[in-house]
Amino acid sequence: MQGQLKKLEQYWSNRAEGYSMVNQEELAGEQRAKWLHYLKTHLPDRSPEEVTVLDMGTGPGFFAIILAEAGYQVTAVDYTKEMLKQARKNAGILADSITWMTMDAQHLTFQDNLFDVIVTRNLTWNLDEPDRAYREWHRVLKPGGTLLNFDANWYAYLFDEEKRRLYEEDRANVARLNLEDQYTCTDIDTMEILAQNMPLSNISRPCWDKEILSKLGFSSILIEEDMGNQVYSFMERINNAATPLFCVQAYK
Repeated sequence: MQGQLKKLEQYWSNRAEGYSMVNQEELAGEQRAKWLHYLKTHLPDRSPEEVTVLDMGTGPGFFAIILAEAGYQVTAVDYTKEMLKQARKNAGILADSITWMTMDAQHLTFQDNLFDVIVTRNLTWNLDEPDRAYREWHRVLKPGGTLLNFDANWYAYLFDEEKRRLYEEDRANVARLNLEDQYTCTDIDTMEILAQNMPLSNISRPCWDKEILSKLGFSSILIEEDMGNQVYSFMERINNAATPLFCVQAYK
């Protein structure tokens, strides 16, 4: 597993600058307001300054930045130092108001019952031990705390012919509309090799997530199956039509 983790770290380190550009586009586009509205309607109904938020796998910092700007107390962690470097750069004048930490989401060093909220996006699918990660996230949440996990079955098409057909249909639609292809503009070959070895790539989600979270003691687990229309731009909706974004919301 350590070998796989090192390969992932290398991949995301190499992608940090390019992925940062994606976050910069989100921060400058319609996604900024859409995501903030969605998050705020699911966060505790208290003054933001009283709410501690852990952004798990922050990447280039999108969630951390928009939540810090809204006044929340934000701690942002990522396993890849180069991602955190890009995140600090993207945060600009907000950088010093966010606590940045290099950490493995599956082996946290935080004390128990520390955060009111955990937010995470596009992370769980590429974890070696996602069940352990969920257990850690439960541990560091305060009683009554909220988990918001946004993810998708990104590489299910590697294991399912019908999903492969729909994935290729998305690629054709992106080309037909002359849009940026968010899959093929990355090192797709390397990512597919890594994804084939990820435990969640060939598992039906979010059913799996709900089952694991229930076993860990989370309560009121709510699933939103397809929320792209709420937070995506037009380009993202076309790119990911066959791979809907879901939200897993759970309370400790």
